[in-house]
Amino acid sequence: MHEAIEKANVLIEALQWIREFRDKITVIKLGGSVMEDPRAMGHLLLDVVFMETVGMRPVIVHGGGAEISRAMTDAGIEPRFVQGRRYTDDATLAIVERVLGYQINERLAAQIEELGGRAKPLNFRTQNVLFGERIALADDAGEPVDLGHVGRVTRVDADAIVRLCCEGVVPVIPSLCLDENGDKLNVNADTAANTVAERLHAEKLVFLSDVNGVRRDREDPDSLVHTLSVAEARELINSGAIEAGMIPKVQACLDTVQRGVRKVHIIDGRLRHSLLLEIYTSKGVGTEIIRK
Repeated sequence: MHEAIEKANVLIEALQWIREFRDKITVIKLGGSVMEDPRAMGHLLLDVVFMETVGMRPVIVHGGGAEISRAMTDAGIEPRFVQGRRYTDDATLAIVERVLGYQINERLAAQIEELGGRAKPLNFRTQNVLFGERIALADDAGEPVDLGHVGRVTRVDADAIVRLCCEGVVPVIPSLCLDENGDKLNVNADTAANTVAERLHAEKLVFLSDVNGVRRDREDPDSLVHTLSVAEARELINSGAIEAGMIPKVQACLDTVQRGVRKVHIIDGRLRHSLLLEIYTSKGVGTEIIRK
C-alpha cells in the first residue's frame, strides 16, 4: 500500500506540470553519444510518446554525426571538420542525406510508432520544413573558409509543424535544409534546433547531452546548477566555471532564451526517463536556463 501511495504522489506532482504545459510546444534536440545508446534512445522516445499523450506538443530535431562518420569510413571517405563543422563536399552530402535525412530520420519516426505514438519524418522526400543559406566563415587571417554544402536555417515552415502537432503527430526533423535554389545543405543540429524553437515560439527547448547539465565544478556532478538566469550563466562563463565545449552550447541557449523561448534545458539523455524527470517533477534532473 505504501508503494502504491508513493506512485500516486508522483502522479499528483506531475499533474500541475501536465496542466501547465498542455498544448505547449517543446523542441527536443537529439544527437551525440545519446543516439549511440539504443537503450537510452528507447527510454527517451517513450518519454516523447508520454508527452504527446498527456497533451504536450513535442518536436524532435536530430543530428547523427557518429553514424554519418561510420558510413563515410565504409565508403572510403575520411571525415574532415573545419571550425567544428563537417566539411561537406558532393560525396559527403550524398552520405549525409542518405544516413541523416532518411535512415536515421525515418527510423526515429518508426520507433515512436512502435512505442504507440504517431510520428512523421520530415525530410526531402516527404515534406521539407527547413530552408536556409550557405554559411561563410573566415580563418584567423580573415580569408574565407570553404565548408562545401554547409548552411544555416533562416526559415522554418512553422505552419506545417504546428499542424502536425495539433493532429497528435510528433514531427521528426533532420538537420538539413534547402537554399533558395533548391540546393541541399548540411546544418549543425544544435543551431537548427535553436532556430526551430524560436520560429515555433516554443515553451521549451531541451538539449540532450552526456553530462547532467551546467556544473559549478565541471568534475563534480553534485555541483549541478538546477536553474540559471541569463545573467548568472554569463557570470559562470566569465568566472571559468563554464568552460571548453560547454561554452558554445550555453551561449546558444542564452541567445535562444533572449529571442523568446521561455526555457532551455540541458539534461543527461543517458539517464532513464530524463525527459519526464526534468519536465514533470518540481526539481528536475538537469539545468534550466531562464530569461530573468
